[in-house]
Amino acid sequence: MRNRKKIKRKSKNPGGLSKLANFTSESISSAYEAYKKKQQNKKIEEIKLKKIEESSKIIKEKKELRLKEDQLRKEQEKLRFKDEELKIKDKELKLKEEKQKLENERLNRKDEELRLITQDQRKKEKELKLRGEEQNRKDVDLSVREEEQKNKEQKEQRRKNKTLKFMKEEEQKQKELEYLKIKEWEVKFDKEQKLKEEEEEMREKKLRQRESERARLREEQENKVKEDLSSRLETFSIDKTTKN
Repeated sequence: MRNRKKIKRKSKNPGGLSKLANFTSESISSAYEAYKKKQQNKKIEEIKLKKIEESSKIIKEKKELRLKEDQLRKEQEKLRFKDEELKIKDKELKLKEEKQKLENERLNRKDEELRLITQDQRKKEKELKLRGEEQNRKDVDLSVREEEQKNKEQKEQRRKNKTLKFMKEEEQKQKELEYLKIKEWEVKFDKEQKLKEEEEEMREKKLRQRESERARLREEQENKVKEDLSSRLETFSIDKTTKN
């Protein structure tokens, strides 16, 4: 009986070793498959991270490109505004020169008229003087009518002098009136010029305010994009940690 039992035990040992060998082989194979799968997951994660980095890089490059385009557009707008300002100033200067030219022509015509009036007045004074001398000679010849003629001439002379005085006064008044008109025009022109300068300052102030508002809006948009990207990266990191 004992011998039979021993024989039976010996016959069982090869089967146990075979099972142990099979179990060890399956464990190694399973461990290798798990390691291989882990390596594949690691590569997939690296690829995903690389894609995220490339996407972030592309977004950054697009953002820099938009900033450069905005800066270029801003410079172009400035140049366009400067060109328009120069054109407007050139037109204003031409109008001013034209007005000044017309005013100079009008003043020249007025001076010419006054010169002609003065010449005519001098001519009349000479004629009066000649008439007086001629009359004096007649008075010497006509001693009988000397007193009467003298009184008559004196009366006529007073009237003429009065007329001449009146004409000179009117001429002086006209000159003063023209001078006042010129001064009024100069004052009015200075006021209009000052008003234009104030309007130009207001336009520049509004342009600066618009540029400031545009910069503020761009900054808000950039901050929003950064926050959105940061939130996505954080969400992706949390998802990755949860999966692991």
